[in-house]
Amino acid sequence: MASQSLVTDFTKGPIFWRLLRFSIPFMLSNALQVLYSLVDMSIVGHYTGSEGLAAVSLSSQCFHFMTVVCVGFCTGGQVYISQLVGSGQRERLNRTIGTIFSTVFGIGVIVSILGMIFCHPILRVLNAPAASYADCRSYLLVCSVGIIFTYGYNMVSAVLRGMGDSRHPFVFIVIASVMNVILDFLFVAGLGWGVFGAALATIISQGFSFLYAMAYLYLNRTAFGFDFKRRSYAIDPLILKGLMKLGIPFAIRFGAINVSMLYVLAMIGSQGHTELATFGTGVKLDNTANVICQGVMQALAAFTGQNYGARKFRRIRMAVYYTWAISIGFFLAYGICLWFRTEKMFGLFTTDPEVLKLSHVFVHAIIWHLPGLFLMKGTNGFMHGLGLAWLSLCFAMLDGFVIRIAFSWYLGIHQGMGFYGLTLGYSLGAYGMAIPTLIYFFFGPWEKRELVTGAMSCQS
Repeated sequence: MASQSLVTDFTKGPIFWRLLRFSIPFMLSNALQVLYSLVDMSIVGHYTGSEGLAAVSLSSQCFHFMTVVCVGFCTGGQVYISQLVGSGQRERLNRTIGTIFSTVFGIGVIVSILGMIFCHPILRVLNAPAASYADCRSYLLVCSVGIIFTYGYNMVSAVLRGMGDSRHPFVFIVIASVMNVILDFLFVAGLGWGVFGAALATIISQGFSFLYAMAYLYLNRTAFGFDFKRRSYAIDPLILKGLMKLGIPFAIRFGAINVSMLYVLAMIGSQGHTELATFGTGVKLDNTANVICQGVMQALAAFTGQNYGARKFRRIRMAVYYTWAISIGFFLAYGICLWFRTEKMFGLFTTDPEVLKLSHVFVHAIIWHLPGLFLMKGTNGFMHGLGLAWLSLCFAMLDGFVIRIAFSWYLGIHQGMGFYGLTLGYSLGAYGMAIPTLIYFFFGPWEKRELVTGAMSCQS
């Protein structure tokens, strides 16, 4: 059984302050992840031009798509562990953590091999611009080789989040962020390795952070709840079954969103590298506020999982309301800055006058999805915590394929609205997830569901 040093009980005490305190390390961690992603874009943009910027924009999105299986299973693992803690089944943590570790590592090896084999066909399907193709290929190959470290970091962080620990994942990402910035300047600006250097800096920093995290957890294995013995890595069939029920639909859901993003990128890439560079840079900026608020959503998921395991439904509802209150401020501040300081914000990454000119078109289209993102931070965290994987998948398919891809094609291609229409269609996709999840939160029969850990539900 894990000691209390790495397990936090969210089923008691004041809701707002505990949720906010738990969220802050997540928000800071996500801000740092955005920072070193922005550093990649900024250094590459200034030292390789718009061709390199377009390569990073497209290839990094491919890399994100390759991590969706990991994110799906890690999300499922977080839900499973949080409900174990909330329902008082902490004696099952060792077997659960071992099953998660072995499953995620196995998947990581498979994805790494597939990424190296299918790198060229992937870039052809995505219409990688000829001027950026070589850089796209080198970035994707390097990330494919080192993706196991990305899987490992996400795995450790998800387990700790489920246990109510947000402080240590923050420490691990600080290490990765600082190292990534240093290596970016060394490899790209100093040695002139371009896009290849940016990819190498990302993988090395994540690898070091993951190895540090594993070493720390091994030295504190009693508090962590996993003994690191060889037999503990054996996959428990019953736990794996529960993990698969959560992980597969979550992975497909995240994959559907990423596929829709790749489709939009392919349509934009066919219009030229300037449009692709503008969209990629704009999405990076847009993700700044989005990913920081994602920290509140991640905290809400763990908070919801524990309280659902304890059958404390009122605490869940209040936590969703507080999540909306916290996140709306971020999106409001971001929207104001983006609207009134467009060229200055894009100018952080490129001095290309064509990209800066086109940035205003991007902003006028993307601004429409901010209310949808604000709503999703509360409802998505709620649904993740409950383990509503298949329902989330259905809503994600509506978001990604029915709205995002269809609207982008209809407005940008069919209606001839070009770059503005493609971006607007991408923007409106957020409501395919926001509206249905909002309806389910207020009117769905979620209080009667069973726990994903196998315990039967009862009325609170």
